[in-house]
Order: sequence, then structure tokens, then C-alpha cells
Amino acid sequence: MKLLLVIPFVLLFFFSCKNKSADKEKTPEVVAPDTAIAAPNTAYRDSQLLKLTGEILTLIKNKENRYLAAFIHPATGLRFSPYGYIDTTSDLVISPDKLIAEAGSKKQARMEWGEMDGSGDPIKLTLNEYMKRFVYDVDFIAPDSLKVNQFLGGGNSMNNLSMVYDSCDFTESHFPGFNKELGGMDWRSLRLVFKMIDGKYYLVGIVHDEWTI
Repeated sequence: MKLLLVIPFVLLFFFSCKNKSADKEKTPEVVAPDTAIAAPNTAYRDSQLLKLTGEILTLIKNKENRYLAAFIHPATGLRFSPYGYIDTTSDLVISPDKLIAEAGSKKQARMEWGEMDGSGDPIKLTLNEYMKRFVYDVDFIAPDSLKVNQFLGGGNSMNNLSMVYDSCDFTESHFPGFNKELGGMDWRSLRLVFKMIDGKYYLVGIVHDEWTI
């Protein structure tokens, strides 16, 4: 009689242990956040920035500059820097409305965009003239290299992008050179700088870079 009373308790203990063992086997492996979460976020960020870069460069190549206004936040405007050193005192900042007006004007105004390397003379060009000389002077839509948040070109001038745009991301389209006889002194880079505002990337800077004196 005592044996019959003990058997149910033994069976209950056995199945309880078995179920705990099965639950352990079903427990998912915990992956470190820096590998499981950060990597996909970085990949998504890069894909977004590269997509925006392609759209923007296509507009610039096709000289549809007025449509760039859609990528600019009204509060920040868009700064144009002719060289790798970003001069916050002289580089021109254009609002979306000003860009639309100038791009659509039959007689564009000559604006001062900064200073010419070497001479220090003011760069006075129309929007179309500036875009041709200091933005899309080579075919940046099909560069030799295109990276996110990596500097590819560099010469003897200071690159202060990380200081001026410390909370921003950027893409760089780069050509190491075109004429072998120049040994790379004819390299070109174009950096598009983006800032996240209210969950959306806006274009805040276009930085052209080349060999300077």
C-alpha cells in the first residue's frame, strides 16, 4: 500500500525534471547588442545614404538643380564648399527657396561662394557656373570609389568636415586621378553631408575637394 502511494510522487518528479530540461533547450541564445543590433542599423543607414547620394547626383548631372530643394531642410539650408576645408565664414549657404529661384531664373545672379585657392580672390559665379566647376566637374555618379563616413581623397589642405559637421553622416565619391603623368595630383572628391532631423536625412553640405596649392 505504501509503495502505491510513493509511485505517483516519483512519476511527478520525473516529468517535472524532464519539462525543465526541455525548457532549457528551447531558451534562445542571447546575442551581444553590438553585433546583433548595431550592424543591421549601420547597414540600413548606409543603404539610405547611398540611395540619397544616387538620387542627388543624378539631379545634379542632369542639371535639374531646382529639385535639390526637396532634400534641404529650411532651417539649415545647404552649404557649398569649393574645397576640402570648410570655411563657415565665407562658404555660401542657400535656402531651399533661394535655390529654386536661382535654378529657375533665366538670368542667374553672380553670387560669392568663397575664396579661390591660392589667390584668395572671391569666387563669384552663377549657380550653374558653380555647379559645373565646383560640384560636378567630373562624373561623380560613377566614381572609382564610393564610401560612407570614410575619407578617400586628401591633399595638402586641412579637412575639417568632422569638426564642422560633428553630428552628421557623409558619403564620398572619389577619383584617384585621370592623367598618369600627373601622379594623382588631379584627384577629385565630392562629399555629400547629411543630417538626421526628425527621423529623416537632409542634405546640409556639398563639399568639393581637389589638389590645392
